[in-house]
Amino acid sequence: MTKYSSDEIYKILENELVTLQIKPNEILSENALATRFDVSRTIIRSALQRLSQTGFVEIIPHVGTKVTPIDLEEVNQFIYMRIAVEVKVLKDFIKSMNPPQIEKLRFCMKTLEAAIAEAGDLSSLNINQTNEILSKDLAIHHVYFDFMDKNILWDILTQPKPGYSRFIRLDMLGGKNLPDVLKEHAELMDIIDRADVDSVEDIISKHLYGGIRRLASEIYSNQFHQYIKR
Repeated sequence: MTKYSSDEIYKILENELVTLQIKPNEILSENALATRFDVSRTIIRSALQRLSQTGFVEIIPHVGTKVTPIDLEEVNQFIYMRIAVEVKVLKDFIKSMNPPQIEKLRFCMKTLEAAIAEAGDLSSLNINQTNEILSKDLAIHHVYFDFMDKNILWDILTQPKPGYSRFIRLDMLGGKNLPDVLKEHAELMDIIDRADVDSVEDIISKHLYGGIRRLASEIYSNQFHQYIKR
C-alpha cells in the first residue's frame, strides 16, 4: 500500500506551487518526486497531469515538467472578473444588511489586525504566518458573500489559480502590502457603516488591483524576472 495517493500528492504540490515553495519555471523531476513521496512514477505522473490541466505546470516532451510562470494577463482578467462579482454582492449586502451582520464583518477585520500584529516582524513572515493572514483577509470578504447566499460564487473565486494565487504571494513577500491592506479594509468598513453604495466599486477596485500597483516596478525588473511570463 502506497503512503500517498495521487490526489494527496496533487494537493501537496498545488499548495507548494501556490505558496511559491516551488518556484515558477522550476523543472520537476518525476524520479525525485517518486523518491520523496515513496510512490511509483505512475502516481507522480498522474498528479503532474492534473497540475498541467489546471495550468500550474507544463509537461514538455523529452524535457520534463516545467512550472509555468505567472501570466499577468490572467491575473488582470481574474481581478476584473472578481471586481464585477464582488461589487454586485457587496452592494446587495449593504442594501439589506443588519447590525449583527455588520458587527461580524467588523470582528473579522479586527481578527486580521490581530493576526498581523501577532506576526511581529512582517519582513520575515513564514509560510504559516502568511497562510494565517491570508485566511483572515479572505474571511472578511466571505462575510458578505455568505450573508447574501453566494457561497458557490465564493468557492469559484477562491479556488487556487496559477496566476492570481501566486501573484498575491509575491505581493506579500516581506509583508510590504499589509499596511495598504489594513488601510483599504478600514476604508471598506467606513463605506459599509455609511451604507455608501456609490463608493463600493472604487474601493473594491483599489483593493484588488493593489498588488499590481505595489509591484509595478518589481514586475518588470530582474527581481521577479523568473516569476513572470514574458
